[in-house]
Amino acid sequence: MKQLLTIAGSDASGGAGIQADLKTFAALGCYGMSVVCAVTAQNTQAVLQVHSIPEEMIGAQIEGIFQDIRVDGVKIGMVGNAAAIRTVAQHLRFYRPPLVVLDPVMVSKSGYPLLDPQDRQVLVDELFPLADLITPNIYEAEVLTGESIQNIQDMERAAHKLLFLGARAVLLKGGHLAAQCDDLLATDSSIKVFPGIRIVSVHTHGTGCSLSSAITALWARGSNLEEAIAEAKAWLTEAIKEGIPLGKGHGPVHHFHAFYDREGLPRQKRQ
Repeated sequence: MKQLLTIAGSDASGGAGIQADLKTFAALGCYGMSVVCAVTAQNTQAVLQVHSIPEEMIGAQIEGIFQDIRVDGVKIGMVGNAAAIRTVAQHLRFYRPPLVVLDPVMVSKSGYPLLDPQDRQVLVDELFPLADLITPNIYEAEVLTGESIQNIQDMERAAHKLLFLGARAVLLKGGHLAAQCDDLLATDSSIKVFPGIRIVSVHTHGTGCSLSSAITALWARGSNLEEAIAEAKAWLTEAIKEGIPLGKGHGPVHHFHAFYDREGLPRQKRQ
């Protein structure tokens, strides 16, 4: 069993962040571990408050894991501030995990800022060079590149700028575009578009976290990058379709849809 580490923020409602990452790892047959960089008070409607964990404690969590347990892959989500970013980068440079996927989380679905604007350059300088893949959404890519992104051509131009900033590979997620919801993978040598299916659903809390964690899990388990992305997208599509009716806002996806229905009853084992 692959052993994966998420370095991110905690979501009290369980739909996103650390909780979504650990559910995704488990659903896809991996053992999950976590380093909490921030604690958020949030629900399906909004983020109410954020408390950053001191960088000394973030470093201690990372050291505690790497000194004792093999880490086959790392997913990084909400890190919170410049001090935390530098601490994470320092430890990852030292321990050199074989796989790092970075989801550059900046703003919650409800619009709450999760990374101060002045810390964005620190994120780029410190973590982009360590990541094998970054997975920004349209808004994050616009902020990082200064580009307006309206279509697939804009996505390709922005992805190349992100590569120039130091990313090794970029999966630019197109779900926020009005006319399409395709994702685009860019490397120094290729561009590949992954067609998307727009699902009308309120069960979208934690989709970004879950997708990047799913890619990490499938990539660590032996799929190549393109295979991992395609498999992760297919898994997440079903998770959204089977979304759990929870709360009054954006409910969570169903991470364990392959095993249980929405009522929590076990599905029949596949032959």
